Amino acid sequence: MHYLFAVYCVQPIDSNLLKLLIPVAVCHALGHVTSNVSFAAVAVSFTHTIKALEPFFNAAASQFVLGQSIPITLWLSLLPVVLGVSMASLTELSFNWTGFISAMISNISFTYRSLYSKKAMTDMDSTNIYAYISIIALFVCIPPAILVEGPQLIKHGFNDAIAKVGLTKFISDLFWVGMFYHLYNQLATNTLERVAPLTHAVGNVLKRVFVIGFSILIFGNKISTQTGIGTGIAIAGVATYSYIKAKMEEEKRRGKAA
Repeated sequence: MHYLFAVYCVQPIDSNLLKLLIPVAVCHALGHVTSNVSFAAVAVSFTHTIKALEPFFNAAASQFVLGQSIPITLWLSLLPVVLGVSMASLTELSFNWTGFISAMISNISFTYRSLYSKKAMTDMDSTNIYAYISIIALFVCIPPAILVEGPQLIKHGFNDAIAKVGLTKFISDLFWVGMFYHLYNQLATNTLERVAPLTHAVGNVLKRVFVIGFSILIFGNKISTQTGIGTGIAIAGVATYSYIKAKMEEEKRRGKAA
């Protein structure tokens, strides 16, 4: 649904930029699909705990794919994130491999999307980039949706949902979910234009702190003690990274001023 809101792109696109954006859009679509598969398979809090590994994937891709140098102190600050997610996974009450693997695929997909979206922003602003990515991703999703779900989507998907909550609420919920999902992704892309991909990934993790807490309090998701401790360690690792990154940026600015 959120793809339907991306209809405001006004900046022309050339063939070179289109070639760059098509794989980004495929990863955009794949990342969202696998995220939702994970949400359906396991608790929302667990999916977001796994997706807290996003800074680690971004750091690895930045160094080994793009050739950017990531200081050892930043690598060390990401170790607690990996440890915390591992602890949370071992004792997660809702754990299953479908949910875990889907969340990991989503991490990899969104890592590629953020890195190469950043490269494309040299020729086009973030608002237009996201609009084109969303529209291309819509066309990417249509064929597999028809092949995998087809008529069953209408018969058992829409009809069952309408029977459960009513037509008005179904349409209203679908609209608002699409609207807020689109606004979140649009703001995330606008933010990416202004910060490094790794910093952007860390910001995503801080967002997950709120989502995990909200899902536990509002939806009553039950977690084990070790899962809670592991989630806390992962979040602490992100906070450590943020502090080290901020200090490094401050020192860099001082060096330029001198």
